[in-house]
Amino acid sequence: MLRVARLLKAHGLKGALKLELYTDDPEGRFTPGASFQLQVPTESPWNGRSLELTELRWYNSHPVAFFAGVADRTAAESLVRAILWVEQSEDARDEPDAWYDYQLVGLRALRDGVEVGTVARVDHLPAQDLLAIESGGREVLVPFVSAIVPEVDIAAGTVTLTPPAGLFEDAEPE
Repeated sequence: MLRVARLLKAHGLKGALKLELYTDDPEGRFTPGASFQLQVPTESPWNGRSLELTELRWYNSHPVAFFAGVADRTAAESLVRAILWVEQSEDARDEPDAWYDYQLVGLRALRDGVEVGTVARVDHLPAQDLLAIESGGREVLVPFVSAIVPEVDIAAGTVTLTPPAGLFEDAEPE
C-alpha cells in the first residue's frame, strides 16, 4: 500500500475535499474512477471503506477532490484528516533506480563491506536527496547520488556507500 494524500478540509457545499498530496503524480493517481483505501479512526463511519474519485479540480493551485457517495459538506467534514492509500506493487516503478522512502529506511549502510550504520530516513531537498544514516549514536547525512551511494540492494537489506574521507570517521565509536 502506498499513501497518496490526506484530506485536509471540506471545500464548498457539494462534498468536495481539499487534499494534501503525498504523490509526485497527482494527474496519474487522481483520475475519475480511481479507488482509495481510507485510514480513519475505528469509530469513524468510514472505517473499512474505500472512496472512488469522481473529479479532481485545482483551485488557486490547491487540489480539490470529489468522491462518489460524498454529496454534501457534512459528509465531507466527516472525512477530514483521513489518509488515502492505493495498492502499489513493488515492481510498478517506471524508473529502475528509484525507491520509495519506506524501502530505504532500515537498510544497513555498508562501507568497504563493513556496516557503518542504518538508514533512519530520507530527506528530500531541492538540490538532491539525503540519506540520514544513524551511526555510532550520531546522524550522518549522506548525499543520495550514485557517486556516493553506488548500490541499493533491497533484497539484501543494504546500501553500499563510498563516502568522501572524513564523513564517517567522526561518527565511528571509539
